[in-house]
Amino acid sequence: MSKLSIVIPAYNEARTIHLILDKVKAVKLANDMGKEVIIVNDCSKDDTEAAVFGYQAANPDLPITYYKHQVNQGKGAALHTGIQKATGDYVIIQDADLEYDPQEYNILLKPILDGFADIVYGSRFIGGKPHRILFFWHSIGNKWLTTLSNMFTNLNLTDMETCYKVFRRETIQSIKLEEKRFGFEPEITAKMSRIPNVRVYEVGISYYGRTYEEGKKIGWKDGLRAIVCILKYNLFKK
Repeated sequence: MSKLSIVIPAYNEARTIHLILDKVKAVKLANDMGKEVIIVNDCSKDDTEAAVFGYQAANPDLPITYYKHQVNQGKGAALHTGIQKATGDYVIIQDADLEYDPQEYNILLKPILDGFADIVYGSRFIGGKPHRILFFWHSIGNKWLTTLSNMFTNLNLTDMETCYKVFRRETIQSIKLEEKRFGFEPEITAKMSRIPNVRVYEVGISYYGRTYEEGKKIGWKDGLRAIVCILKYNLFKK
């Protein structure tokens, strides 16, 4: 039986991590695919660890593996850890907040399971799924960063910065990742675009965005870093 590794980076998500885990648990994957949940706590200052341990104890039927960084390193670093620990046939990235809906895993997996794709991006800007209306300049910045990235990668993505990305495990684990914060998105996009004969698909997903008061963490400095990463990992190929 095939298996999906669900990598969840977590930083100060004690209030909501049980809710996202409930959603992950409720998903019935296509072809009776199994699940492997990998939580990487990036040295949270709240009770994220206790929340995870409590959930594990109450839900032994959901396979959860837990890792903790002793020093806060950033979302990208947490993803590096989770990706390298994955043992499933496929790997999906899932934020610990409630902005993305795990019920859409099968939509993301379908192009891979049907034999058409190696990597699938979930786009918040295509399709008829619900989207919370927030932050005009964030959306403009996101589209601008995606366009800049596309100019170098020669892809025609609509949402390079999306959280939801699904990979064949051997594909993602073959890429040497460096960015420890939010530069992960442009770095992985640049590097995967250079894999010979890689097949990249995009599907529409919903988006239940958070405000800063609700816990959103990304800011304008991360946008500047994304520009640096687009240039760094496309012009100075590694």
